[in-house]
Amino acid sequence: MISLPDAFKKFKSRMELNEREQQNASKRQKEVREHLDKAFQIDRSFLTGSYARWTKSKPLKDVDIFFVLGKDENHYREKHPDEILTAFYDTLVDVYGSSAVKKQGRSVGVDFGVVVDSDDNTDYRVVSVDAVPAFANGDDYEIPNNTTGKWMGTNPEIHAQKAVAAHQAYGNEWKGLVRMVKYWNQNSRHGEKPIKPSFLIEVMAMECLHGGWGGSHDREVQAFFATLRDRIHEDWPDPAGLGSPVSDRMDAAMVKRAQTILEQANRDIAAAIHLARQGKNGDALKAWRAFFGPKFPLS
Repeated sequence: MISLPDAFKKFKSRMELNEREQQNASKRQKEVREHLDKAFQIDRSFLTGSYARWTKSKPLKDVDIFFVLGKDENHYREKHPDEILTAFYDTLVDVYGSSAVKKQGRSVGVDFGVVVDSDDNTDYRVVSVDAVPAFANGDDYEIPNNTTGKWMGTNPEIHAQKAVAAHQAYGNEWKGLVRMVKYWNQNSRHGEKPIKPSFLIEVMAMECLHGGWGGSHDREVQAFFATLRDRIHEDWPDPAGLGSPVSDRMDAAMVKRAQTILEQANRDIAAAIHLARQGKNGDALKAWRAFFGPKFPLS
């Protein structure tokens, strides 16, 4: 039977991107780009978001791709953001069908019909991507925001720099812990994700995971979940200082639901830690697996 520290190390390793997944993500980026190139002038496209920051959890869903539009598309900047999102949607529906394409607040999602098995494996394939229309604005970018009806500033490079700094300040364990918590967030037992968007977890971790790595995954997870419960109701601004608050998708009802689920999560963590203290290693492993999901190992 695997020890608890080794189980967490193995779990962290399972959450890391491997070469086959990166190759598939790159393939999907190029594929979607080929379709959009026929309808829009696109200067460049690149994988971004939590995927590029190495904070994406498994299975790989909603991988962000920025499509930086050229000057021929500048007329969209003077229109409601829904105009470009609808145009992206219509183009992608022609290829993938309406059942596989979804217009969202800041992007258009494409589901590739990949089956996720009972162990959350996808044969190293990306489940879905989010196509994000963008315009360059100096060193920054502007992307649609249907919530405000305006174009919103953002800078994924700044987000990435801050993630690297947080990772280094936390003994190079920060990204691994963030991936674990994001994996918990998408556990099917919750139904809808308690915390939306998943980037909010990352933003909170940038501020709350400080003081250096304590050396024990279970204790660090416990401390972070206590903070999530206590501070999920707060406003959490864009780390780049450009866009809307990252927490703006969490209305009062969603915050209340998240607090309830996070309260239970804290009880579950305490119970798992107590089992380990009693020397019940097998039961502790099962408790952590139930908590996180099937990628947490039992052996």
